[in-house]
Amino acid sequence: MDVRKTNGTLEEYDRVKLRRGIHEAYKSASEYCDDAVVKSIIDNLYIYDGIASSEIRRQVEESLMSINKKVAVKYIEKFDADLDLRKKRDFIKDYIAASNAATGSKFDANANVTSKNIVTLGNELYKENNIKQNRYIMTDKIKALYGRELADQYITDLESHILYKHDESGTPGYPYCVAITMYPFLVSGLRELGGVSVAPTDLKSFCGEFINLVYSVSSQFMGAVATPEFLMYLDYFIRKDYGDDYIDKLEDVVENNIKQRTLVKVIDNCFQQVVHSMNMPAGNRGYQTVFWNIGYFDKPYFDGVFGDFRFPDGTAPKWETLSWLQKHFMNWFNEERLHYVLTFPVETMALLTDGGDDFADKEYADFTAEMWSKGHSFFCYLSNSPDSLSSCCRLRNSLKDMEDPAHNVTTHQYSMGTASVATGSKSVMTINLNRLIQDATRRYYLEKKGVNLASGTAVPATPKIDRKVLYEDYIAADIRTMTERVHKYQIAFNEMIKDFLKADMLDVYRAGFINMKKQYLTIGVNGLTEAAEFLGLEVSPNDDYKEFVNTVLETINISNRKDRTPDAMFNTEFVPAENLAAKNYKWDKKDGYFVSSKHNLYSSYFYNPEDEGLSIVDKFKLHGEEYVRYLDGGSALHMNLQEHLSKEQYRQLLNTAAHYGTNYFTFNCRNTVCNKCGYISKDTLDVCPKCGSTDLDYLTRVIGYLKRISSFSEARQQEAGLRFYAHPSQEND
Repeated sequence: MDVRKTNGTLEEYDRVKLRRGIHEAYKSASEYCDDAVVKSIIDNLYIYDGIASSEIRRQVEESLMSINKKVAVKYIEKFDADLDLRKKRDFIKDYIAASNAATGSKFDANANVTSKNIVTLGNELYKENNIKQNRYIMTDKIKALYGRELADQYITDLESHILYKHDESGTPGYPYCVAITMYPFLVSGLRELGGVSVAPTDLKSFCGEFINLVYSVSSQFMGAVATPEFLMYLDYFIRKDYGDDYIDKLEDVVENNIKQRTLVKVIDNCFQQVVHSMNMPAGNRGYQTVFWNIGYFDKPYFDGVFGDFRFPDGTAPKWETLSWLQKHFMNWFNEERLHYVLTFPVETMALLTDGGDDFADKEYADFTAEMWSKGHSFFCYLSNSPDSLSSCCRLRNSLKDMEDPAHNVTTHQYSMGTASVATGSKSVMTINLNRLIQDATRRYYLEKKGVNLASGTAVPATPKIDRKVLYEDYIAADIRTMTERVHKYQIAFNEMIKDFLKADMLDVYRAGFINMKKQYLTIGVNGLTEAAEFLGLEVSPNDDYKEFVNTVLETINISNRKDRTPDAMFNTEFVPAENLAAKNYKWDKKDGYFVSSKHNLYSSYFYNPEDEGLSIVDKFKLHGEEYVRYLDGGSALHMNLQEHLSKEQYRQLLNTAAHYGTNYFTFNCRNTVCNKCGYISKDTLDVCPKCGSTDLDYLTRVIGYLKRISSFSEARQQEAGLRFYAHPSQEND
């Protein structure tokens, strides 16, 4: 007689094994075990060919409960422990067979893990346990603050996939991402982070300690670490060693050793030391590279953010040398990427517009366009006032609080009396808009039209809907209810990490690199374009789609403002959703929700990246002021191009971005990597020009950072193949 095991295989029914398991439960419970009782339990089981092992277990548990509950509990615990071991064994087998580390990851795949090895396996193995632990701690905190009903609702929201808690698989108590002020580093080095290094005193010590600083900070956060001041501080130490006029001495030999290095070569070596070190896998991050972001500034932006800044010795930054260093680093990094696959830093150029269609610093706008024309890949952040700054791919913050009684304007406050850029996100929880909006719409049809919408289908042409009622009374109402609920979950998380802070376990905060009150609790959104398609809307620049987008985002924005407290600021972002986008798509499709057959995951943009009908200008419009005005956290336009444009063309697109208010964007042109000889090209090629091989890989941004497509998860590789790369000659605008 065969038994069907939990993994689907068949095994012969074994009375001896069953008897041994019951005896072990009695022994674990320190209870006397009567063989006659065990025999009676087994004899009274209803066994048939093909019975599931879970059914046998259920019958044994039921019998033990009626005889000795203590033993029954031990029997259940023993099975649960064995099940966990079996699941881990099966996971190890699947992980070994996976095509790459991202595909092998069960919970939060990302392409930043380049190699699949024993370290990455160890990092993945206990993520399920961490998720359970995180949920247990969170429900305890929610229960203490708001009661059991909301704690139970939190689990329901997660398990029904209307809500997703990012990096739930990490160790409990970790905040999400941070843009630090480096000022404490100049005062006390790494001592406040548990290190022994004192404050750097020269260029060499600065570079070495800076690497350790970023690794130390990143070890206490789940996501990105931004250091917008990096080049300004590097310039400071170059000037300390070589004088304020060092740009006049670049070709001077400054190392009197066998290599006879010039000053510019010394600076390039500093770049190489820092950048290559940052692109090494970190053992304390599961063999991921640190997510490191830096910023560049045009002059009016720099003056607005750092005009009053002073170093510990009382001196001010020097724009002339910093400007040279920014430009030199960008050119060096662009050239270095022809020799090495370098993902980090993710760079952002901050430019100040003139309030119209051009820029206050035209020279820096020209330089930005020039760097894109050279094939360099970086983000650009635009503002008409230096009171806002983008510090990473997901976070836009305002450096001045704009008084608005209704709407949320994200704010940045100075730290330690310096013009720092300290900000970040403590936690990200993402609402599945497609599922939420479909639920609201189905309820509208049932209550107002007496119609049950068929599962998996979009809204029918008839009966005609009353859009005002649908949007205000159903969709906006449900979004508002959900957002306010998520705010409470986020406040509970905030209280949880405050407990760790009070216990002196969050060194980065204690050392003054960031103030917890200046970080946000982020409401992520995903599935917007899918929900629009469900409603029969065309995802393009048009009034109907704009009304829908603003209804959704303004509703969340107003709730963010209303629920803000002195300890909790909220913002909203279009999450990159590297792995969540595919999960939401699969979960919704499985549960009978409408999903588009044109793609395999949800978009992270205001359009679908496979859409060939949208022009370049259309995409700038869709990420412009008319659509993002209520998005108080941020989004990023990834403008995919078949080939690089000229400097003049990029300059015109910069003006296009200024015109439409597109505040954060980058250009993607697939770079080519030859797997045979290692040749790297900034262009998209079919044959390696160096060795003639067709064994090629391509570099592009998986969502925000540059990686080989072969490193993407299988779902993201499929999506990468669907992306539409525009060609300017095919544009109608």
